[in-house]
Amino acid sequence: MKLLVTGGAGFIGSNFIYYMQKTHPDYEIVNLDLLTYAGNPDSLKEAEQSPNYRFVHGDIADSALVTDLFEKERFDTVVNFAAESHVDRAVLNPSVFVRTNVLGTQVLLDAAKTYGVKRYHQVSTDEVYGDLPLDRPDLFFTETSPLHTSSPYSAAKAGADLLVLAYHRTFGLPVTISRCSNNYGPYQFPEKLIPLMILRALKDEPLPVYGTGENIRDWLYVEDHCIAIDMILQKGTVGEIYNIGGHNEKTNLHVVKTILETLNKPEALISFVTDRPGHDRRYAIDPAKISAELGWMPTVAFENGIRKTIRWYVEHPDWWQRILTGEYSRYIETMYGKRLS
Repeated sequence: MKLLVTGGAGFIGSNFIYYMQKTHPDYEIVNLDLLTYAGNPDSLKEAEQSPNYRFVHGDIADSALVTDLFEKERFDTVVNFAAESHVDRAVLNPSVFVRTNVLGTQVLLDAAKTYGVKRYHQVSTDEVYGDLPLDRPDLFFTETSPLHTSSPYSAAKAGADLLVLAYHRTFGLPVTISRCSNNYGPYQFPEKLIPLMILRALKDEPLPVYGTGENIRDWLYVEDHCIAIDMILQKGTVGEIYNIGGHNEKTNLHVVKTILETLNKPEALISFVTDRPGHDRRYAIDPAKISAELGWMPTVAFENGIRKTIRWYVEHPDWWQRILTGEYSRYIETMYGKRLS
């Protein structure tokens, strides 16, 4: 099996590569990544020890590069993680999200069609469904829920999903799509809620929480996500969408307080800041389909996963200290500087 993983230097992609190396050591894995701000080659130092792993520096929206790579490698399977993914950055610069998430997906689909890829898997997000009301805990997103995007990020991901399904229907390309809830775990870039709060708490800095912190997310430990994708590749039905949810709904404020409690830090560090535009209220995914058809269920409860995640960041300061400089510092100042002053 020759597997192309795009965006493999990012958070979920790097965890997926490690999982596949552990469970399928005979697979040849090629990682195509542009190494933008969130792509960290340090995350893959151990993966590089395997002779079956190779890194290619490149842009999924670069048609010539992608075509040449597919021509040389003749991949059996493609898993596309590559995407601009942070909603706050999408508000600042939507065009980057359209280029990578939509055009990049189209370039990959064309190459997959031309070179006879046996399975193209698109990693999507629950954000394509929009949000749910806070006062209806009985409601969940299913694979047939209408797309109702709230941000340039989710709109670009929805556009990519529609392209994937169109290539299946028009050209017969063997595709699958997964839509996951909020992931957390090792190697996550510290612009996202959990690592941002962990690292700021470790430095006794204010923790910026949007609005009142009552927005709800369904948290999924990243290795559970990797297991689900592998199951879809092995047993999933071509042309189908699978929702991957963690059954771990928590308010943002609960998450932040849990981190502070685990680190023995005071809640006085919490600083409520002006909410971002179009902030979705609640995400909640029903994973009944993937459970019934493929036998997948999440195995890591939030209470255990968050402790494992905090411990990883505490034990790996070399990984994140190099990140907390330069462009990232400028971004944090842009997003939160005035709100925390």
